[in-house]
Amino acid sequence: MEENKEFLTNSCSFVNVKPIMMDLPYPPVRVKERNRNYANLLSVDYCGSVSELSAITQYINNENRMSGEKCPLAQAILGIAMAEMIHMQKLGELIFLLGGSVDFTAKLQNGCCQMWSPKFITIPQEPGEMLAADIESEKDAICQYEKHIRDIDDSTVNAILERIIKDEEYHIMMLKTLMEELGDRSSY
Repeated sequence: MEENKEFLTNSCSFVNVKPIMMDLPYPPVRVKERNRNYANLLSVDYCGSVSELSAITQYINNENRMSGEKCPLAQAILGIAMAEMIHMQKLGELIFLLGGSVDFTAKLQNGCCQMWSPKFITIPQEPGEMLAADIESEKDAICQYEKHIRDIDDSTVNAILERIIKDEEYHIMMLKTLMEELGDRSSY
């Protein structure tokens, strides 16, 4: 009896999705010396309110909600999320090399620690609103990375952050293009 029943399925395939990022190599992941203060700054980029973990979670949530009806858009969003995962992995390596811990706790400059929370992400309902929120998140990340580059006196760490910024800028361009394809030019 079960064999004759129709099943609900999602026909959107993610098999060939690849990270959406600049076609440039990353500098080697290395640091000049251990520096817990630098590790703490990067922990905010790793899992703070504006962070790679927040970006990944927001993108995956958006991709899941779009995949049934807007497959090409969902595939692009997943590709961006995959690039954010690479950023998070590189930040984790840097934090470890700098003598910090990777534990989903952002070590804030005021001495407090903040555990990552889903309250850090934006969950709009409409695809155009999702893309607009993603663009704002990318812009916030770039500003935070630029501040951390000014605060970190280690060219090897900053080279990685500068390379990540290139991807974030590329993501903004891609997201704006996706919004134009949706016919929504007012949200960014």
